[in-house]
Order: sequence, then structure tokens, then C-alpha cells
Amino acid sequence: MIKQEKMAIVSQIEIAKNIFELTVAGSLVQEMNEPGQFVHVRVADSFEPLLRRPISVAKIDKEASSFTMIYRSEGRGTSLLSQKTERDTLDVLGPLGHGFPVDEAGKKAYLIGGGIGVPPLYELALQLNAKGVETVHILGFESSEAVFYEDKFRALGDTHIATVDGSHGTEGFVTHILNGLPNDFDTYYSCGPTPMLEAVQWAYPEKKGFLSYEQRMGCGIGACFACVCRTTRSETDYIKVCSDGPVFPAGVVIS
Repeated sequence: MIKQEKMAIVSQIEIAKNIFELTVAGSLVQEMNEPGQFVHVRVADSFEPLLRRPISVAKIDKEASSFTMIYRSEGRGTSLLSQKTERDTLDVLGPLGHGFPVDEAGKKAYLIGGGIGVPPLYELALQLNAKGVETVHILGFESSEAVFYEDKFRALGDTHIATVDGSHGTEGFVTHILNGLPNDFDTYYSCGPTPMLEAVQWAYPEKKGFLSYEQRMGCGIGACFACVCRTTRSETDYIKVCSDGPVFPAGVVIS
């Protein structure tokens, strides 16, 4: 069930260059179940910026009634959000969308993320590990300054890091790592920039996969049609990333 709540900020820290980890607490957390869902956050108490910001859920802690978001501060809205402290509250709408299907992982899954697409894969890895699924994490970043959660992912399974400039891990993109890994997994889950998602689908055309799309959104609940994409089903078939997704089976969305 979708709820709107003024949630208490538990902590906010910068964990990489312009990357912030924000944890909030409130009853809304009890509605969160699927990894890959997101929330719509009002970044200021004024009407400017007007639109909420969609942010993915990185970790759910129902015992503490808290959840953690990770986001990049790069525009006016997220810059305002990064200035909030433990003394503040945050207006949150969620959980929104459909997440990753954990029951379809099989025995071994590849989790492939790029940049700010990495955060939702952490909660996914936690839930898959709890089900006894072996997870392998392939994560791409711009540079060493942008890398986050590497140790947390390593605690859950084999983890590979790529950086575009080669300053940490493998030089290049996640596909450079995938080319050297065995094809012995059952399912892949991926979140990140559209070119990366296209490359992952191309690399594994015969594998079962689920992709989380990053799309500009207005309302976050399917009312404004700002995030519409065409599908492969027909020339007249469209989906709304916010309410029908953001996670779709591989091969469905035409980006």
C-alpha cells in the first residue's frame, strides 16, 4: 500500500564524491517488501522545486522501521536534499512501482549495476542471500572517487568493480568484466544507464533477466505519463516506468 509520511531523518553521510546515504524512519517502512521499488521525496518544504525526486531504496530494516536511500547530489533538488540533517523530517511517498522478482533467481544470479543504479541491488542481494541464492556482483562507476558499498557487496558474494578511467578495479565498463566471467548463472538483474542495460541484454540473449529503468518522472504514480516507453509487443503498446515498472523482464522495453 502506498503511503505518504513525514519521516524522521536518522542519518545522512557522504559515502563517495557527491554520493549520499540517507536513512529515514517511520511506519511507511512496513509497506516495503520488494527490492527495486522506489520512493518519491519532497526535497524542500517550499513549492520550489515543485516536483518530488524519485530515489531507489537501498536497504529495508523493518525491525528498526527504517530504510536507506543512496542518491547523487547533482541538481538543485538533490543539492537541497543533501543539506538535510538529523534535526529534519522528510516528506516521503511510497513504496512505488514493481521491484525485482526474487523468487525467479534460481541457484545463482548476476547483479549488474552502474553508478546510481547500484543501490537497489544491495537490498536485492540481501534478500537473495537470505534465500540461499549465490550472488555475483558486477558494479560500474566513473572513477575510484565514485565507488561505494564495495565492502558491503563483498560480504554477500563475489564482487567485481569497473571504473571508466581505470582508477579502481577493471578499466572500462561492466561489460568488460562480464566478458571474462563464466556463463554458469541462472538469472541476471540489472539497474543503471540505458546503454548499459542494452549491452547486458545483448550479452545474455538466452538468459532470464530483469532490468530496472531510470526514467524522468513527474508524479511517480502513473498519472502524468512523463515516463512512458514503447514496448516490443507492438507499435502501439506503451508502459509507464513508474507504475508498471521500474523493473521489467529483459526484452520488453524499447529504450
